Amino acid sequence: MRIDKFLNSVNITKRRSVAQDMLNSKVVLLNGKIAKQSKDVAVGDKIELIYFEAKRQYKVLELPTTKSTPKSQQSRYIQELI
Repeated sequence: MRIDKFLNSVNITKRRSVAQDMLNSKVVLLNGKIAKQSKDVAVGDKIELIYFEAKRQYKVLELPTTKSTPKSQQSRYIQELI
């Protein structure tokens, strides 16, 4: 699954366009490297989002099979790392 679709599917971003803007701004890292929109996400990958003053890191636990998932099931797909 493409990283822009993944970020939207698991409710890290509200819209896919927001995920694409973040990727274009080079604030999304996949396994320590700047990610492009077309990059595929796999189970076990680490995603890091760099905000203005904060960083958020996630570990991919499972790939969703549907376009969107309920926010209540977010922990099934990602684990927020501290």
